[in-house]
Amino acid sequence: MVLPKTPGQVPERSLDQRLEALRRANDIRVRRAQLKKDIKSGAARIEEILEARPGYVETAKVFDMLMSVPKFGKVKATRLLNQCRISESKTVGGLSERQRTELIGLFDR
Repeated sequence: MVLPKTPGQVPERSLDQRLEALRRANDIRVRRAQLKKDIKSGAARIEEILEARPGYVETAKVFDMLMSVPKFGKVKATRLLNQCRISESKTVGGLSERQRTELIGLFDR
């Protein structure tokens, strides 16, 4: 007899599945950390990242990415997001075309 799932119950995963998920998550964290260093040093530009949207950046918060831009702090990043009508909790992958274009346009000035 199969019991119905209760809300909040997660299906069991095998050890291999868990290890693979941890491996992917760690890879994404490492790549994002390197990207933030590259943005901070000027080796990468935030506009290009927002335009290209690499897979490992899709779930990153836009606010966190802006914080890695040189001369950007919490106040400046928040002001920029408010100007573009973007929530601080919005992810790079969740940006609409209008939001993405407007944000990139502010950096192209």
